[in-house]
Amino acid sequence: MVKKLVYNWKSWWMSLQKNNYFVLKLGVSFLLVGLAFRLLLNRSSDFPSVSHSPFLENTQISTSSISSVNPRGNIKQITTQEYGIESSDSEGKKCDLFNGDWVPYQEEPLYTNSSCKWIEAHQNCMTNGRPDKDYLYWKWKPRGCELTRVYPEKFLELMRSKTWAFIGDSISRNHVQSFLCVLSTVEKAIEVYHDENYKSRKWIFQSYNFTVSVMWSPFLAEAAIFEDINGVSTSEIELHLDKLDKNWTNIYPTFDYTIFSAGKWFTKSAIYYENNIVLGSHNCPKRNLTELGFNFAYRKVIRNVLDYIFESNHNKGGMVFFRTSTPDHFEGGEWFSGGVCKRKLPAKEGEFQLNVLDRVLRDVEVEEFEKAVVRASDNGVKFRLLDVGPLSLLRPDGHPGPYRFFHPFAKGKSEKVISDCLHWCLPGPIDTWNDILMEMVVNG
Repeated sequence: MVKKLVYNWKSWWMSLQKNNYFVLKLGVSFLLVGLAFRLLLNRSSDFPSVSHSPFLENTQISTSSISSVNPRGNIKQITTQEYGIESSDSEGKKCDLFNGDWVPYQEEPLYTNSSCKWIEAHQNCMTNGRPDKDYLYWKWKPRGCELTRVYPEKFLELMRSKTWAFIGDSISRNHVQSFLCVLSTVEKAIEVYHDENYKSRKWIFQSYNFTVSVMWSPFLAEAAIFEDINGVSTSEIELHLDKLDKNWTNIYPTFDYTIFSAGKWFTKSAIYYENNIVLGSHNCPKRNLTELGFNFAYRKVIRNVLDYIFESNHNKGGMVFFRTSTPDHFEGGEWFSGGVCKRKLPAKEGEFQLNVLDRVLRDVEVEEFEKAVVRASDNGVKFRLLDVGPLSLLRPDGHPGPYRFFHPFAKGKSEKVISDCLHWCLPGPIDTWNDILMEMVVNG
């Protein structure tokens, strides 16, 4: 069982306000040295908060055993037997799809940046001028078995008259675009719905009567968010920990396959409610409220989501996935202080550790899903963990970086450009998420 990290969040965030960035980094570094001795295997890096990152915001569509290396102390190993995530080699032996390595791969991606119109401009790295392409030519190879590249036609045939939903934040949107692009190599998806801001959308593959939806619900729970499209906030988020977002619960029973994900948004400043009464907050120093910490809120909401899935008797016979939160790869600073992601190759063992906030998010996820396995079995729910976090940690080369923007260095431009080291280029490493996902569905 993963040990719980205990932080004095109020003190931590007050130091963020009172000290400059360098002093904070130094102070947190010393703190983490102490934590390392105290927590032993639960090591975390001194990565400060990205709670106000503009890359966590939704934007409108514009004209655009887990580790991939030997498991490290800061990555909780989850066996395939626990979650039913299994595949077989040629001799019928079971293997872990999430324990493997990134190996060179010379075949071309299934789709290109120009052949799939569902790629959002911010993730269309090549159109935006990214000059290197080596990041496209790596394959995830589980140890002990072979993960075959998805066969879109076979998958679509299997999915006749089925419905899928990706529910979560902007990484879910990034993921569904990859999913659509892979399948659109067989038949072009047709958009049949979008809301006013393109936050929630629905597509259909007509020949197969197969529908795919993405639903914007960054907390999975009811939340009032006071931010504009640029991420500028006028007030703290008001998050109701005991109320799930009706935008997805109202139609959840119609889905055959559902992929939930959350994480990063919970690190934002928020006031927490239960029974419409304020419980406390996270990072609201100007309010006279109890600092509860975002891990408190994340755990509460995950438990409520799982309770709903297992006790509602909805979606019997379907399959439910929870995709773990994914890391960012800022180096030399954060998004607000010149942090970049310039790498062109996968990382080597030990080069990247989960930052403090990602470590806490992951601890909550792993602990809650360990408890959920038995409940899923008892309630007849096909419940799977899509644990893409650790294998993604080894792909710092897969982000847009400055190429989130169209030709940011054209005509001799030299001004500083904010890098996106959170989302993923398309095509790119997250196409592998779909290789794994579809393998789990076909053989699950």
